Amino acid sequence: MTTFLHDRRYWLLLAVCIASFLEPLATTVVTVSLPQIQRATGASFAELQWVLNAYVLTFAALVLTGGALADRFGRKRIFNVGLWMFITASLVCGIANDPLLLIVGRAVAGTGSAFMLSAGLALLVQVFHGKERVRAFAIWGVVVGAGSALGPLVGGLLTDNLGWRWIFFINLPVCLPLLWLSHWSAGESRDPQSGAIDWLGLGSFTGMFLLLMYALIEGNNLGWTSPALISLLVVSAALLAIFIRVQLRRPRPMFDLSLFANPTFTGASIVAIAIAAAFFTLLVYLPIYIQGVLGYSPSQTGLALVVMAVPLLVMGPVSARMAVVISPRLFLPFGLLIIAGGGFLLSLVDQYGATALYAGMIATGVGAGLINGELSNVAISVVAPERSGMASGINNTMRQLGFGIGIAGLGAIFSANLTHGLSQYDRAFVERVASGDVVAAASDIGSDPAGAVDTAMATLASAISDLSLWAAALAAAAAVLAFLLIRPVTVAKATREAG
Repeated sequence: MTTFLHDRRYWLLLAVCIASFLEPLATTVVTVSLPQIQRATGASFAELQWVLNAYVLTFAALVLTGGALADRFGRKRIFNVGLWMFITASLVCGIANDPLLLIVGRAVAGTGSAFMLSAGLALLVQVFHGKERVRAFAIWGVVVGAGSALGPLVGGLLTDNLGWRWIFFINLPVCLPLLWLSHWSAGESRDPQSGAIDWLGLGSFTGMFLLLMYALIEGNNLGWTSPALISLLVVSAALLAIFIRVQLRRPRPMFDLSLFANPTFTGASIVAIAIAAAFFTLLVYLPIYIQGVLGYSPSQTGLALVVMAVPLLVMGPVSARMAVVISPRLFLPFGLLIIAGGGFLLSLVDQYGATALYAGMIATGVGAGLINGELSNVAISVVAPERSGMASGINNTMRQLGFGIGIAGLGAIFSANLTHGLSQYDRAFVERVASGDVVAAASDIGSDPAGAVDTAMATLASAISDLSLWAAALAAAAAVLAFLLIRPVTVAKATREAG
C-alpha cells in the first residue's frame, strides 16, 4: 500500500478511472430525470432523445479521433482538454433552461468524454507494462462497469434530493481535482510516427451518423416516406460511401475496414451493436414505464434498475470461467439469446406488470453481463497484437453506434405507438406522457383526468411492450448472425499465438 501511495502511476490510474467512470455514468444518469427535464425545459420527445443521443453521437464519432489527437499533440494535453470540455459542458447543462442549450452541452460533454477516454487509456499503456498493465486494466474495467450500473441510481438520488440540474453540477467538484492530479502524476508522451489528422474521414463519419440519427428520431414527424426523410437517408448513405473510400485509400486509416475481412471480427462487431441497441436502450426507456405506470420516484426508479445493471459487474467472474470451456461461437450467441428472452419477458409488462418487468430486467442483465467482457476479448484476440488498439477502438465505436441507433430506432417505434394510442389528446399531453410524467400531465386536462391517466398508462405499457419485443427480435437475429460468422478455430489459433 505504501508503494502504491508513493507511485505516481497509481495516482494516474485513479485519475483515469474516475474520468472513465463518468463516461458511462453520463450516459445513464439522465434516464431517470427525463420527466423533470421535460417539465423544466418544455422539451419534446424528439428533443429528449437528442439529450440522450447528442452525448452518444459525439462520443462515438470522436473517440478514435481523440486517440489520433492524443498521439500527435500529447496524451496528457488531450486528456486535460477533454476534462475542461466535460467540466464546461456540465456547467452549461446544469444552467440550461431550453432544450437546445442542453443538447449542445451534452454534445460537448460527449466530445470531452471521447478525448478523456482515448487519451487516458493511452497514458496507462505508456506507464504500465506486463502484469501491472493487466492489473491496471482489470481495475479500469470494473470501474467503467460500475459507471453503467450506478448511473440510474445516482441520477435518481440527485434528482429527488437536489434537483435534476445536479446530475450535471456534481461533475464539477469531481473533475476539477482531476486536472491537478493528472498534471502531477502523468508525464507527456506522443507518437513520433503520428501522421496528419484524417479530417475528411472524421467529417464524413460524423455527418453520416448525425443525419442517420436525425432521420430516425424525426421520422414520425417528417413522415417515413416523405422526400425530406428519404433525402436524409440518401445523403447519409453517400457520406458512408465517402468514409469507406477514404479509409480504404489511407495507409494508416483511423478506422481500419480490412479488419472486417475476418468473419469473427465482423461477428463480434454485430454482437457489440446488438448488445448496445437492445440491452442499453432498454436501460434508457424502461425508466419511463417505471415512473409513468408504476409511479416510482426517480430514486426508486434508479434502485429498481439496479437489478438490471448490477449483473454487468457480478457476472464477470462467471463469464471468465464459462468462456474458457465454451467456444465464442456458442458463448456470444448464448448471451444474446438470454437478452432476447429477457426482452420477451419485458414485452409482457402490459399484461403482468411489475412481475414481468423484474423478471425481464434480471434476464437481460444476466445475458449482457455474461458476454460484455468476453466480447472485447474476442474482438481483440483475432487480430495481430500490434493492431489490438485499433480493434478495441472499433469494437467500442460499434457499441456506441448500436446505442445511438437503438435510442433512435426503438424510440421511433415507441413514439409512434404513443402517438397512435393517445391520438384523442393534444401533442403537449403526449410529449409529457412520453417522458413518464403521466399523472402531472393528466392533472392539466380539464375533463376526466382520471380517464386520461388510465388511457395514458395503458398506452405507455403497450408501447414499452412493443419496444421490448423489437429489442428481443434484434438480439435474437444478432445471435444467429454471430453463430454463422464467428469461427472458433480462428479464435483459438489467435489466442495461442498471442500467448
